[in-house]
Amino acid sequence: MRGASIHVGGRSGAITRATQGVPISAEPRINERIRVPEVRLVGPNGEQVGIVRIDDALRLAAEADLDLVEVAPMAKPPVCKLMDYGKFKYESALKAREDRKKQVNTVIKEMKLRPKIDAHDYETKKGHVVRFLKAGDKVKITIMFRGREQSRPELGFRLLKKLADDVADIAFVEYSPKQDGRNMIMVLGPVRKKADAMAEAKAEKDSAKPRNNRPALDEVDLDFADEAPETDLLLGETDVTTEAPAEVLADETTEADSTTDTEVDEPVDETVAPG
Repeated sequence: MRGASIHVGGRSGAITRATQGVPISAEPRINERIRVPEVRLVGPNGEQVGIVRIDDALRLAAEADLDLVEVAPMAKPPVCKLMDYGKFKYESALKAREDRKKQVNTVIKEMKLRPKIDAHDYETKKGHVVRFLKAGDKVKITIMFRGREQSRPELGFRLLKKLADDVADIAFVEYSPKQDGRNMIMVLGPVRKKADAMAEAKAEKDSAKPRNNRPALDEVDLDFADEAPETDLLLGETDVTTEAPAEVLADETTEADSTTDTEVDEPVDETVAPG
């Protein structure tokens, strides 16, 4: 039943459907959603207007074509500000996105060693540890003991101490060697912050990119088209002169003469025939 009273643990309380299962909104109340008799009003530029009735505050917001936003609901009376709420939400989202980009997450890398590791393998493992530390990450070193090696924990301790001494210039011991069951654990932390390491890595990457030294298109001298003759640009006005061999010219002259004689003789024959 709506608005019915129930008893829970000897106490009575009213539960309505309007409040059942409805999550509390994180958005501030704006305009007509503000249901208080009076508010402390702040202007759009941060100036203090004072305590005014809610109707007057809504009227001022409508006249300025702005929204009345409740910025401090727990104050007595609540503090409201005149602002463009849509623009405020957009700028807040941009700021939150930029903050997430600048946020640096701490990453803990892990490197596992054996107490009787070979010298070559040790150098390889140490190279990985150095690379992780230079990138600004913490490194967890784990020494794994097997069988009778568990009775010789000093082997793992000496190995961890040697590794810490080898990387002392770029790291410090954040968690001292400690036996944990069959393993011995030590945590190394980088000397410089990860944000600085990321900035330096980005700078090195940008400097490693090949630079294009070719001039831009607008810097290229394009005046050669004006200096070129028009015959080179317009095919219809191009004057191309070629010299043919003398034999070809002689043959063409002979053919032209024979054609001319034939054309002249044919009319004479046609005129004499009727007579």
